[in-house]
Amino acid sequence: MRQHRILELTIVDCNKGGVLVDYLSIQGFVPTSHMLNLPRLPDIEERLRVLGSKIGQTLRLRIIEIDRERGRLILSERAALEDENALRLWSTLKPGDILDGHVSRIAPYGVFVDVGGVEGLVHVSELSWDRVEHPTDVVRVGDPVRVYVLGVKPNERKIALSLKRLSPDPWDGVEQRYRVGDTVEGTVTHITRFGAFVRLEPGIEGLIHISEMDDAPFVDPSKVVSKGQRVRVRVLHVDGKHRRLALSLRQVDV
Repeated sequence: MRQHRILELTIVDCNKGGVLVDYLSIQGFVPTSHMLNLPRLPDIEERLRVLGSKIGQTLRLRIIEIDRERGRLILSERAALEDENALRLWSTLKPGDILDGHVSRIAPYGVFVDVGGVEGLVHVSELSWDRVEHPTDVVRVGDPVRVYVLGVKPNERKIALSLKRLSPDPWDGVEQRYRVGDTVEGTVTHITRFGAFVRLEPGIEGLIHISEMDDAPFVDPSKVVSKGQRVRVRVLHVDGKHRRLALSLRQVDV
């Protein structure tokens, strides 16, 4: 079970809930919900007839539950197929691939995406070109998503994914859109002890250093601006390569 080994076992009997298989003289159970190509059969007699017709057939199965005290051995044909699909995916996956999947889990540090039986992580920094306070600001569990593969570590079963890499990088050409001396408007997104960050457009934030907030020598940034406030600022420096944009509040009218 720990190795996710695929077993080929023969159906020896059935009941209304599924089929029974023999594994090393132990009777295992495969619930109908874990069988493939089985039509939904609400009528119990019809279900028993269909399941009975499968006695003697061989299924490819994976153990999904062992309960020694209750004598339970549960296997799944569906899980075995998912594992085989996952193995095929691991053998072909490479950086640069684009995959479709769905959000399976969310953590404070990022989002896990199921891309066909295999989970990859979209770190919070790869969710959007914009600042992200929490992953739930961008996606919810169950959302369908398209992701870009950043890196693959098959031995560690880790895939690094990105959402934002499938949209243009807003820093490309930033020097042509913002020039030193320009006066522009933006929204304060984050305040620190050394200044405040201002969002000029989606994915583009500039820093108003504390020295450029007021003419006074010692200034508390939170006393000058507030989060969400619209401000007019002057562009002091633009460095698209290093994603830096220096802004000034006190030089707007200079």
